[in-house]
Amino acid sequence: QVQLVESGGGLVQAGGSLRLSCAASEIMFSIYPMGWYRQAPGKQRELVAHINSGSTTTYADSVKGRFTIFRDNARNVVYLQMDSLKIEDTAVYYCNADYGPLRRRGDSWGRGTQVTVFS
Repeated sequence: QVQLVESGGGLVQAGGSLRLSCAASEIMFSIYPMGWYRQAPGKQRELVAHINSGSTTTYADSVKGRFTIFRDNARNVVYLQMDSLKIEDTAVYYCNADYGPLRRRGDSWGRGTQVTVFS
């Protein structure tokens, strides 16, 4: 049973924008802190943006001022708006919950969605 599904990735020119979506199959979605992560080739997976149940947000230094995380609890979706994209943003992007039934563990992070930024 799929719990989280990412979408919205693609090829984009440097300086452009994308909006990623993470759809959750959980009626109590609103209570769970959610994060967007990414993994670039040859690098560890890293947390890039986080939002808690009260919509308090945090960002990795590398994306501050360019990315915005927000959630629509009525639709069970968390978004990552990415502006002013850079080549170094190229990665597979994943969403995850901090805890609870939506949390992906170990190697079960799924396909994610590929973001490729070109010059």
